[in-house]
Parts: sequence; structure tokens; C-alpha cells
Amino acid sequence: MKSKIEKRDKSLRRKTRGRSRIKMITSRMRLAVYRSNKYIYGQIVDDSTGKTLISISSKDLEEKNKGKGKIDISFKTGETLAGMAKKKKIDVIVFDRSGYKYHGRVKALADGARKGGLKF
Repeated sequence: MKSKIEKRDKSLRRKTRGRSRIKMITSRMRLAVYRSNKYIYGQIVDDSTGKTLISISSKDLEEKNKGKGKIDISFKTGETLAGMAKKKKIDVIVFDRSGYKYHGRVKALADGARKGGLKF
């Protein structure tokens, strides 16, 4: 049985391995995803300055989408994030899944962002 420290170390290695590949592409903004048990968060980060330009949470959209599942809310979160990015004239980004599998809510957020007009 693996200890909590081993699990945390493995997830940290997955995260840094993916992020090191992403940081090679410095001309694009990065869409970083964080997934908790209840909510999903997305933010667009400019790595050259180290600043977060846009951030959104499924908490913000939950009141409007009462009774829908987490995947549907994640999709709507991605669409809303893409709309906010379009207002700031950001259309090409790179997707940072932060070590999570590209499946379920993470994939739904990415699909929503694509439907909203972001290219990655």
C-alpha cells in the first residue's frame, strides 16, 4: 500500500513533467486546470510575466445550472472562460491539464473552451 507522501510525489512528478513540456512553447498563454471533488477551476496564465489574466470557477456558474451534473457544469465553465478570453483578444492557448487524466470533467472543460472559440 502506498503512503500519502508517495502518492503526492507521483502526482507532483506528473504535473511538473507535463508543465516542462508546455513551458517550451513560450509564445502562447496557458490554460491551467484544477479539479477538486466538488468544483473545477480554470485560469489563463501568461508565463512570460507570471500573471493570471483570466480565472473562473464552477462555483460562479453553479447557481445558474442547478440540477445539472458536474460534467455539464465543467463544459459551461469552459465556454464561459473562452468567452472571457475572446473579450481580452486571446484565441490561441496551450492546455495544461496539471497531471490529471484527459477524461471526464477535465475533457469537458477543454471541449467547452474549444466550442467557445479557443484554439489549442
